[in-house]
Amino acid sequence: MGNSEGDVTLNAKKALDGAEVIIAQTAAAESYKNLSGYNVKTLDDIYASSRNFDTLNKKLAAEVLKAAKEGNVCYCVDGSVSENESCKIILSRHKNCEVFDTFSKASAAYTLARLSRPEVLGVSAYSIKQLKSCRGACVYDIDCEYLASLVKQRLSDIFGEETACAFIRGGKVKKIKIYEIDRQKNYDAACAVAVEEGEFLKRARYDYADLEEMIRLLRAPGGCPWDRAQTSRSIKGNLVEEAYELADAIERDDLDGMEEETGDVLLQAAFHSVLSEERGGFTGSDALTRVIKKLIFRHSHIFGSDKASNDGEALGVWEKNKIKEKGQSTYGETLSAIPTNFPACMFAQKAGKRASKCGFDFLSPISASEKLWEEVQEMVACLAEGDKEGVFEEGGDVLFSAVNTVRLAGVDCEEALRASVKKFIKRFIACEQLVLADGKKMEDVTADGSLFDYYWIKAKDVTKQN
Repeated sequence: MGNSEGDVTLNAKKALDGAEVIIAQTAAAESYKNLSGYNVKTLDDIYASSRNFDTLNKKLAAEVLKAAKEGNVCYCVDGSVSENESCKIILSRHKNCEVFDTFSKASAAYTLARLSRPEVLGVSAYSIKQLKSCRGACVYDIDCEYLASLVKQRLSDIFGEETACAFIRGGKVKKIKIYEIDRQKNYDAACAVAVEEGEFLKRARYDYADLEEMIRLLRAPGGCPWDRAQTSRSIKGNLVEEAYELADAIERDDLDGMEEETGDVLLQAAFHSVLSEERGGFTGSDALTRVIKKLIFRHSHIFGSDKASNDGEALGVWEKNKIKEKGQSTYGETLSAIPTNFPACMFAQKAGKRASKCGFDFLSPISASEKLWEEVQEMVACLAEGDKEGVFEEGGDVLFSAVNTVRLAGVDCEEALRASVKKFIKRFIACEQLVLADGKKMEDVTADGSLFDYYWIKAKDVTKQN
């Protein structure tokens, strides 16, 4: 029936004139005036007996379908049939239906708000949580303060809470900020909000698509000379650097730093997808689609028939599906798939862990440590002989054996080594400060073994206390 008196089309009028039974979803809508002069049954009593929006629509549809068994029924709803949930249920269950549509609530809001963008999404306030990033939105059915608060929250996420929007009630438009949506009075089913994003460089909020668009702008003719000159190979090191900076912010529990560095990591990912797109390769959407499909496939204990009652079993399902996904038929293939540019400690830990999947491992951390001592002795022998190549080989074996020992003890080798280095740096700085405080130089102290031991032990005590 549209949104106001006069919105009913000529074909809809003919359907009303020929209907045996006319049912209106509600008499509370302004468009109910279009039914003046007809004998109409309303379903307003179902509203009072429904616990939620989903139950309401199921009951509305059931009532109409029940009446349709007795004869020709004309079901009238405000707005458009395409945006009415009870109509969607009826159309899915009863194929012998005719639809006479007219102006939607979203189009009415769009027109009243004088929006300039054609690509605007219309959505009911009851479905606001499903609204994705968009260039503009018309949200209708804001019939209470609670829904208004949900609309405010979602639109703030997409457009920014300070962005101007149009609040529509009774055909009148009021310009407000998004954060004011739940501060209005007298909400009813005719209330709606219309909003659109501003100029690209002046927006309050951006999404991943905007990030890719920014990179395209920078690489376009007349853009930034540095950005235009880059290739995936030239910037590959930046991704590693940004990932480490994010990891550092996580270690410091620095939420502000994590926000910034997460953005920098996303920038690198978006840069690579745009570079690929320019070459006719994958796009950012391709990459996102692939990772989501991967998550669905590997979480077969959630989305499939596998079972996992704890994190260990879940990881086992993940690893099983990963091998299947990559078409690996031997354990050797899983080892060969480890990126060789991993940090050496992480590379060693991954290799030992994957080899252990077939039982190729030490019985315990103690048995692994015995191998470690054996490798240390072999390295010492090479040192005594001045065999540099032997030290290279046996030194690597020592480090690999140390990784296996720590790994089997259930400790992350990368984190353990990093913590040890950080501890060393902290003690070294404390030691130097003690030396300088006594009017000495580090060079003089390190030349005297016993004197250095004194300061080093003292530094250990200081750092333990702090």
